[in-house]
Amino acid sequence: MKPSTSLSPHQPSPNVPATKDLPPGAAGPSGGPDGVSGSRFARLPHLAGRSFIPLGLFARLPLAMLTVGTLTLVTSNSGSYALGGTAAGAVGIGSALGALVLGTLADRRGQRPVLLSAAALNTVAVVALILAAAVLGTPGSPADGRVAAGVLAAAFLSGASCPQVGPLARVRWMAMTSQGSAPDNRRDLDTALSYESTADEITFVLGPALVGILASLLAPWLPLALAAAMTITLVPAFAAHPTHRAVRGIRRPAAAGRQRPALPAGQRTDGQVTDGQVTAGQGGAHRVPAAVAVPVAAMVCMGTFFGSTQAALSSFSAHFASSEIAGLLYAVMGLSSAAAALSVAYWPQQFGLSWRWVVSAVLMAALAVLLLVPASLGSMVVVLLILGAPVGPVMVTVFAVGGVVAPAERLGVVMTALASGIVAGTAIGSAVGGRLAQDHGYAAAFLVPACAAGALALLGAGAAVVLQRRRA
Repeated sequence: MKPSTSLSPHQPSPNVPATKDLPPGAAGPSGGPDGVSGSRFARLPHLAGRSFIPLGLFARLPLAMLTVGTLTLVTSNSGSYALGGTAAGAVGIGSALGALVLGTLADRRGQRPVLLSAAALNTVAVVALILAAAVLGTPGSPADGRVAAGVLAAAFLSGASCPQVGPLARVRWMAMTSQGSAPDNRRDLDTALSYESTADEITFVLGPALVGILASLLAPWLPLALAAAMTITLVPAFAAHPTHRAVRGIRRPAAAGRQRPALPAGQRTDGQVTDGQVTAGQGGAHRVPAAVAVPVAAMVCMGTFFGSTQAALSSFSAHFASSEIAGLLYAVMGLSSAAAALSVAYWPQQFGLSWRWVVSAVLMAALAVLLLVPASLGSMVVVLLILGAPVGPVMVTVFAVGGVVAPAERLGVVMTALASGIVAGTAIGSAVGGRLAQDHGYAAAFLVPACAAGALALLGAGAAVVLQRRRA
C-alpha cells in the first residue's frame, strides 16, 4: 500500500477570513502575530485567538456530563436501573440524530445562529429533565408510565438539542488552516486535530468524574443543573467568537453551470465556496460523497470499542472490587490516549493518513486481546495504559480523513456525523458488551473491543483505496 499524503487542505477562498478578520492576536498559518512561528501547539492560539481554546474545551463539557448525569439522576430518583439506563440511552440516541440535523443547519445557515438556538433549547430541555426526574422521587407520584415517558422524552430532547461544539470547532480549524502553503496547512491542521481529539478525551474523562463527585457529595440533580448553566453561558460565547466568520453558510450560485477553476497540484477537487457562491464539484456541490461512509463507519467501530470496554470493565471491577471503580479504570486508557493524540502533531508527514490509520488500528486490535490477560486490578491498569496509546492516533486520523473526503461546504454535517458515529457505536458496544458480560462473564465481553478494533483496521484499508483514488 502506497503511503498517502497527510492532508489535502481546502482551497483558499473568501469564505475563509483573511488574517485581519480573525480575533486579536491571531494570525495565518505561516506564523504568529509577529510572523515568528513557535512550537506547533503554541501556534494554535495565534491562529484562533487565545480565548478560543478554553471556550471550545469547556463548552463541550456539558455533552460529556449529560449521559452519565441523566443515568445518575433518574436511577437515584426512581430506584430503577432499567429506567436510568433507558433514559441515558435516550440521550445518546437523541444526540446521534440531533447532531446530524445541527451539522446540516450549521452548513446552511452558519454556526453562530445554530449554536445560539441549540444552547437555548438544550437549557430548557435539561431543566425539564431535572423537573420530570424530580416527580419520580415524589411520594405518591403516578404509578403508570406517564411520568417515565415524560422523563424519556425530556432525555431525548436534551440529547438532540445538545450543541455540537467539538465537531464545529474542527470545522473552524479546517477553515483557519486553509491559508498559506500546503506544508504549513498540513502541519497546522494535524496539530489542531491532535488537540481536538485530546480535548474530547479530557472532557469525556472529566465529565463523568465531575458528575460522580457532585452527585455523591451534594445532590443528584446538581450535575445536570451545572451542565445547563455551562451550556447557556459558554456555548453562546463560543458561537459568537470571531472564528465563526471562518465558516459561512451555503449560498446558491448566481449562475448555473459555473466551471470549476483550475486548482494547483495537491489541492482539493471537490466543490468549493468562492465569492459566497458554491461552484460545481464532483458529484454535485451539495451532495455528501459516498466516501464519507468509510470514516463514519470507523467512528461507529470506535464507539463500539469504547462502549464494550466500559461494559466489560464494569463486570471486571465488580468481580475484584466494586463496579463503581470501572470509571477510574477507563480513565487510565483515556489519559494515555490523550497523550498519544497530542503526539500525532509531531509524526512525520511521510507517514500519511492511510498508513497511520491501518498501523494504529492493527496495533489497537492486537493490544485489545491483552484485556483477556489481567487477573488483578493492578495488571488491568497496566494493560489499559498500554492499550490507550493507539486509540488517540486512530481518532485523530479518522477525523482528518473525514475532512479530506468531505466537500468544503459540507464539513459541518460530516464532522457531526463522525461524532454521532461514536455516540451510536458506544450504545451498540454497551448493549452487546453488557449482555455478554451478564451471560458469559467479562472475558467474553472483552472480545467485542478486539473485534471492533479489527474492523477499524479493515476500514483503514478501505480508506487507503478512497484516498488513492482522490489523488489519481
